[in-house]
Amino acid sequence: MFVVTLRFSANKAQAPALMPAHNDWIRNGFDDGAFLMTGSLKPGLGGVVLAHGVTRAELEARVGEDPFVVEDVVSADILEIAPGRADDRLAFLMG
Repeated sequence: MFVVTLRFSANKAQAPALMPAHNDWIRNGFDDGAFLMTGSLKPGLGGVVLAHGVTRAELEARVGEDPFVVEDVVSADILEIAPGRADDRLAFLMG
């Protein structure tokens, strides 16, 4: 399982123009089953993606295709988590 943080960089002002392409990238992540959740980092720091069922290399390639990353609107950091214990509602993450 992975947590990807997308923190705004110096080109943050380009975000509105790239938002449709970024949203397409997010939609593709859900359609492909790689993304479990996306959301905003508060207060206005960027975004976050919870990913599962992909390898680190696959996720790195996918993140590298995000228009926000390509145009340096955000800097991406991928954190890999090895789940040790989870609530029953998240049991699927333990596999």
